[in-house]
Amino acid sequence: MAFLLTCLFLSCASSVWGNQHGDTSIYLDNITRILDRLLDGYDNRLRPGFGGPVTEVKTDIFVTSFGPVSDVEMEYTMDVFFRQTWIDERLKFEGPIEILRLNNLMVSKIWTPDTFFRNGKRSISHNMTTPNKLFRIMQNGTILYTMRLTINAECPMRLMNFPMDGHACPLKFGSYAYPISEIVYTWKKGPLSSVEVPQESSSLLQYDLIGQTVSSERLKSNTGEYVIMTVHFHLQRKMGFFLIQTYIPCIMTVILAQVSFWINKESVPARTVFGITTVLTMTTLSISARHSLPKVSYATAMDWFIAVCFAFVFSALIEFAAVNYFSTLQANRELRKAAAMKVAAQEAAAAVDASSVLKKRMNSAPLFDRPAKTFPNPPVNAQAFLQQGSAVPANNVLTGTSIIDKYSRILFPLSFGAFNLVYWIVYLTKDTMEMSR
Repeated sequence: MAFLLTCLFLSCASSVWGNQHGDTSIYLDNITRILDRLLDGYDNRLRPGFGGPVTEVKTDIFVTSFGPVSDVEMEYTMDVFFRQTWIDERLKFEGPIEILRLNNLMVSKIWTPDTFFRNGKRSISHNMTTPNKLFRIMQNGTILYTMRLTINAECPMRLMNFPMDGHACPLKFGSYAYPISEIVYTWKKGPLSSVEVPQESSSLLQYDLIGQTVSSERLKSNTGEYVIMTVHFHLQRKMGFFLIQTYIPCIMTVILAQVSFWINKESVPARTVFGITTVLTMTTLSISARHSLPKVSYATAMDWFIAVCFAFVFSALIEFAAVNYFSTLQANRELRKAAAMKVAAQEAAAAVDASSVLKKRMNSAPLFDRPAKTFPNPPVNAQAFLQQGSAVPANNVLTGTSIIDKYSRILFPLSFGAFNLVYWIVYLTKDTMEMSR
């Protein structure tokens, strides 16, 4: 009895499996016949509606990775899923399925738009492990064609406000051969949501991706008029790196140069070392700051800041040269005056000695031989100068604080503080205005 039940169960199961396998075979045969019928007489050299209406290609972009951005090369790189949708009535079909989900082998057998990136430099279509392409055909003949691309495109930059600058890096694409009379491009999801950039897809170190805008324009050339689709990726530079590497060292170097105003002017080696060291430091900072920039012919905001800091440092060195020059000049004047006083004192001393000798002779001579006139006493100033005990007065010119240093201690910090206030207000305000645009 058990044996009979087992045989009955196996026979039922085999019949059910056979029916299912037969249904699957019929289903696959139907799909194969549909594909064969679609390609029967299909000419992929002709666009849909050739000789008739314009073919509309709807596009949208999903950015999977944005960055890096190169300031030196003025270019940027990103990975995208580039989607194109159009209607090809030659590919309409009826059958048990609404969408034919096919691989890249079908792409080479039908017509596809000849889209290219006008400002692309080294764009790559991914082919590992197989060509990364998605292809689908709807019953009404609508085609969805998606490719995974790595695009390296140009990004023209104006670095006048560097490093407080922002840029709009464009991505331009359109048809290479078909003019506007045959193919037009539109945004599939409208101008606001046709380009998607998830926040986690941005891999930028020096920039913040603050948004993107899309637009379209017409370009006339010798071969016709074409539609150009443009996406602008708006970037804002981060200042942290440049504050740490350039701005703060420059400010500290200027402050260090102004410390020399508080050192006595007779300490010539110390003040000379301060001046030369700070000048060489500013020179090194100015050279290193240019390494991360292209060789532009105009001055950036950082160049102006470094130039003014260099001027302050160099002025501090010139200030000490002026202090030393005028102090030496005044000291020489005092020495010449002291030398003149010394000569006058020697002449007065000689007159005193001569007067003493004559007095002794007159006192030793007979009374009737003495003349009635006596010699006057030596000048009081000469006597006082002789009583001083030195022919050169004490020189206080080379010691103490110079009046130039006293004014420099106030004027230099105030001037540098005023420059920083104006500099940061002007450029940060300009930066905010550019972001608002």
